[in-house]
Amino acid sequence: MKRLLLTTVCLVALGAVGPAMAADMAVKAPPPAPMIAPIYNWTGFYIGGNGGWAQNHNCVDFLDAAGVAVASGCRDRSGGVIGGQLGYRWQASQWVFGLEAQGDWADLSNQRVSLIDPTLSTRTKTSAIGLFTGQIGYAWNASLLYVKGGAAVTDNRLSVLDTASGAELAAQSATRWGGVVGVGFEYGFTPNWSVGVEYDHLFMGHRNNSFTVADPRLAAFVNDRITQDVDMVTLRFNYRFGWGNPVVAKY
Repeated sequence: MKRLLLTTVCLVALGAVGPAMAADMAVKAPPPAPMIAPIYNWTGFYIGGNGGWAQNHNCVDFLDAAGVAVASGCRDRSGGVIGGQLGYRWQASQWVFGLEAQGDWADLSNQRVSLIDPTLSTRTKTSAIGLFTGQIGYAWNASLLYVKGGAAVTDNRLSVLDTASGAELAAQSATRWGGVVGVGFEYGFTPNWSVGVEYDHLFMGHRNNSFTVADPRLAAFVNDRITQDVDMVTLRFNYRFGWGNPVVAKY
């Protein structure tokens, strides 16, 4: 009887201690929530500024009344450019598409002694450049690599000078249209601000221009023909409006 009573007491004690020990055991933590990483969003209107370096390649020919060209020489000249751009981009998955207009003041002037007559010199100057382009790019979060292409316009002036005195004997100004292709890289360092570098090549072709002859040495020529190409490298800053919140993706 005593043995039965002792066994019953032990079972009751174990039953009381068991729940208490279970209550003291550590509860397993729930699994961590999926990591959420922000993805940079390139969609939106933007405006910005740019500045850098450009090189102008010009060849000048003089044309007689029959249209026969006589080469007067070619020359390269580099200088600074500064201006601004505005545009719109939209992003689909990692692909980015855009339209942009850019305008720059330029200081690209070169002068050389004419091959026709050493007493004459020719001077060509490009004072403004405009670009109207479409863009296709590929984005890695806040990094964007893109190519662009479209129309280009330059403001030019040709002067014929007296080599000895530098006096202008004849001049002609022209706005020329051509094409442009380029490539750029841009990085968004805040949700709205980005910085980038871009290279553009302008194909301006050649154009015939008429000017009033003011010197007997030019009497045999009624037109000039200028062939022009421009290379540009610019550093760019852009501010994008409205679409500052990043897209969120779960991994």
